[in-house]
Amino acid sequence: MENSGKSTMSIAIADISVKTMDGQDKTLSDYAGKVLLIVNVASYCGYTPQYKGLEALYQKYHAQGLEVLGFPCNDFGAQEPGTNQEIQQFCETRYGVTFPLFDKVHAKGAQQHPLYARLTEAPPAGDVAWNFEKFLVNKQGEVVGRYKSSVSPESTELMSAVERE
Repeated sequence: MENSGKSTMSIAIADISVKTMDGQDKTLSDYAGKVLLIVNVASYCGYTPQYKGLEALYQKYHAQGLEVLGFPCNDFGAQEPGTNQEIQQFCETRYGVTFPLFDKVHAKGAQQHPLYARLTEAPPAGDVAWNFEKFLVNKQGEVVGRYKSSVSPESTELMSAVERE
């Protein structure tokens, strides 16, 4: 499950609508032609220091078409209890985050956001296991990779996949 590689079933996300931190509607088709790394994030998790690596990845590859999209989530151990404003301030001051953060979502369960419903349909299908699980989406809007929380943003595995896309 570390990386699903190329999927035989095309799962696209372009038609999904999300909300920005300030409550504005945004459709993921706005990112057409970009490679996306979608991550469910939390401020009080053992993996929270990955914000630093996600920002470094964003800085390194953004000019080449990478967007890192952070979706705060309180589904795992209640590790993201803050408001959007508190989350954004924490990320900016503690980790210098400049990549887009969105409104808090549910990554699993009965109130699962449509984005995560779609992401978790892509092979290997299944629920998000914990905070900082990463989904790689190609320029056509198709899910092409899935990485466990333990795969750091600086890992050769993830960086190589981003470079391939």
